[in-house]
Amino acid sequence: MKETPADAAQNTESIADTIERLGAVVPDYPKPGVVFRDLTPVFADGPAFQNVVDSLLAEYEGRFDYVAGIEARGFLLAAAAAYAAGKGVLTVRKPGKLPRDVYSESYSMEYSENTLEVHRDDFPAGSRILILDDVLATGGTLAATARLIEKAGGVVAGFGVVLELRDLGGRGALDGYSVHALTTY
Repeated sequence: MKETPADAAQNTESIADTIERLGAVVPDYPKPGVVFRDLTPVFADGPAFQNVVDSLLAEYEGRFDYVAGIEARGFLLAAAAAYAAGKGVLTVRKPGKLPRDVYSESYSMEYSENTLEVHRDDFPAGSRILILDDVLATGGTLAATARLIEKAGGVVAGFGVVLELRDLGGRGALDGYSVHALTTY
C-alpha cells in the first residue's frame, strides 16, 4: 500500500505538530472573544488519535492503576488509554448521571459553576488514578477532579491533557501534581 502525504506527515511530525495541523480553531465560541480549540478532528484521525493516546500514556507508564476521564471529551481519551494500558476506566460525570452513591465536588469554570461526581465504590482505596482530559484551561475542572478522586480514597498519579492554554494559568491550580500536556498555546 502506497503511503499518502498525510501518512508521511504523521510519520515525521511531532505530536504537537499533528495537533496543530489537525485541530480546528473556532473564534467566538462559546461566547464572543473566546478562541475555542476543537480537538475533534484530531480524535477523528485514527493514527493521530492513537499517537495522542500513546503519548499521554508514555509519560505515566507503570505509575497508575486506573484511568479517569472527565465528561465528555475526557471519556474518549480515558477509554482509549485504559484499553491500551489494560487498566480500568473511571467516569467523572456531571450531577445526576451516575446511578449509585457518589462523591460530589463543586468548582468554578471559565464561564460558570459546575459539579462533578464519581461513584463511591468504583476503585479500592489507595488506587493510583491517571486523570485525562482534552484541555487544561484555568485548572478548575482538573483540580475538582483531583479533590474528588482523593475524597473517594484514590491517589492522583498525574494529569494528562492534549493541550494547555498557558495564558489561563491552569497549572497553578494543580500545584503539587504531575501535569503532562502534549502541546501548549
